[in-house]
Amino acid sequence: MAKKKGKKGLTLLGRSETSVPRAPSAAILETFVNPAKRPYWIQFQSADFTSLCPITGQADFAQIQIDYQPGERCLETKSLKFYLASYRNERAFNEAITNRILDDLVKTCQPRRMIVQAEFASRGGISLTIRAIHPDLDDDEVA
Repeated sequence: MAKKKGKKGLTLLGRSETSVPRAPSAAILETFVNPAKRPYWIQFQSADFTSLCPITGQADFAQIQIDYQPGERCLETKSLKFYLASYRNERAFNEAITNRILDDLVKTCQPRRMIVQAEFASRGGISLTIRAIHPDLDDDEVA
């Protein structure tokens, strides 16, 4: 996974022929210079996230919400869309996927703060919500 740092280094935006990567490791997350200096929050929501159970291979469906305070760089939306879509054939536990998304995004844009929340659809009557936070918090700070 790579990130573009130049002002005009965005390679996915405006290109309709671009296809979804086969795996998250093949995805390109792109960034652009943060246009503001003050702290502020950006929120992304993806209602159609899909990955695969590592044991059964059955699809796991989730809504992913990403909240972050950008540092010097902001995430480019189309590259994020393609990155999240690349999980559709990825076999992993929900907890691993949520934490990997956070790790990949933090590595790419180095935000001041970031929260990735994944609300997985109910299976067997139990739904699962995972919240991964950057920077790491002490146990007494987690709500």
